[in-house]
Amino acid sequence: MSELSHFDDTGKIKMVDVSAKDTTTRRAVASGRVVMNAETVAALRSNTNPKGDPLEIARIAGIMAAKRTSELIPLCHQINLSKVYVSAELTDEGIELTAEAITNAQTGVEMEALTAVSVAALTIYDMCKAVQKDIVISDIRLVSKSGGKSNFTVE
Repeated sequence: MSELSHFDDTGKIKMVDVSAKDTTTRRAVASGRVVMNAETVAALRSNTNPKGDPLEIARIAGIMAAKRTSELIPLCHQINLSKVYVSAELTDEGIELTAEAITNAQTGVEMEALTAVSVAALTIYDMCKAVQKDIVISDIRLVSKSGGKSNFTVE
């Protein structure tokens, strides 16, 4: 197992020094699900959800969250994002979320993509909780990353 990168030689927490890393284009995609019952899905399809249509609000919330990831996750680097895109697709089981983040930097954007999906899912929950209290947020995960030392794709 490799050394833990967020600890110094004395065991104290540190931010990783990325100054020696090459600046490359880095891309990450994350996904998640918001599982709902048929009544809630029907309310969204018929535009009768009491708080309105959550899909576009969730997309905006995800984009805003990605831009603030370093404020939410203590040891994340503040990076300039070139692109953040969040999709929210209504299905028979609820809403499928995908977030893509791209930067040209010395560190990756995995946390930004994961934060975007997470906050988008929480926004959907908030906007639909009047119809259904037991909504399930699940399967939030990194789907792929590219750029930097290693690439990754869920198979």
